[in-house]
Amino acid sequence: MSTLDGKVIGKCMPRHRHQEWLRFLRLIDRKMPKALDLHIICDNYQTHKHQAVREWLEKHPRFHIHFTPTGSSWLNMVERYFRDITENQIRRGVFKSIDDLERTILTAIAQHNDAPRPYIWTAEAKDILVKAIRARAASNGPRFSGTLH
Repeated sequence: MSTLDGKVIGKCMPRHRHQEWLRFLRLIDRKMPKALDLHIICDNYQTHKHQAVREWLEKHPRFHIHFTPTGSSWLNMVERYFRDITENQIRRGVFKSIDDLERTILTAIAQHNDAPRPYIWTAEAKDILVKAIRARAASNGPRFSGTLH
């Protein structure tokens, strides 16, 4: 999801392995203007960190990958989009096949892109950092090393 204009690049794939992640990164690479640096926010799923992915990223320096802390999916705006598409298109739907579900998802993305709106953060940065610190402490993970101003 582009934070500039709210447009979504979407693709349904049968699995979630590094091969599919690479296919999606290549799709982003083709669709986005070559002059742009691309900052991709994703979770810490091992697929996103696979050796083949790291090697591909080394050859594509305009891609900058940022990983959200475990348990902090709310930091990733595409997760909010997934929530919306689930609430508005999937949860009450009746799908007779995987193809039917995929058509619904891709239609929802196309409709969104007809009149895209970026998601806007309404919280102050310091409030977001407090939540991130609290989430990290709750998961007993490593301490956050940032400072609040």
